[in-house]
Amino acid sequence: MLTEVRITGFGGQGVIRFGYLLGKAASIFDVKQATMTQSFGPEARGSACSSQVVISDDRVLYPYVTVPQIVVAMSREGYSKHANNITDDGTLIIDEDLVKPDKVKKGIKFFAIPSTRLAEEMGAKIAANTVMFGFFTAVTNLIKEDCARKAIEDSFSGRLIELNLKAFDKGYQYGKNLLNKAV
Repeated sequence: MLTEVRITGFGGQGVIRFGYLLGKAASIFDVKQATMTQSFGPEARGSACSSQVVISDDRVLYPYVTVPQIVVAMSREGYSKHANNITDDGTLIIDEDLVKPDKVKKGIKFFAIPSTRLAEEMGAKIAANTVMFGFFTAVTNLIKEDCARKAIEDSFSGRLIELNLKAFDKGYQYGKNLLNKAV
């Protein structure tokens, strides 16, 4: 099984870090293969950026996302640019405070979380990407929760480990609660 994921937003939101954590969780801590590519504008903060991750049970033969099964949009601009380029049965995940979809393509699984707001409530707006990573882990089941947590523990140091694990847990729990309400 091969899954293409595009994470999009603007510089400073941690979109590239999200892709890095996803790829690391899949390839190092889970029993999968993964590649990650990234693109961003000339400015480091505020310009459009995206992270593309390809995850497979077998060797990844082509490292670039062509038509993603999953799109995570953390900005309106990213949503506008990438939401229509998703498989017909794909999954769209948005930050509901920053992205207001006009119309979601029929057949798409759609999930929304106020990841930036939840991170702000924690006093750490910078952790919005990790809140979204937790939510992504809960609603997609693409990677195992413990593998995602190990990737966080292995990617941060000092107090940032605890902060990002709390952010991950907040997003993960939000996703699990959302799924339980849908049943």
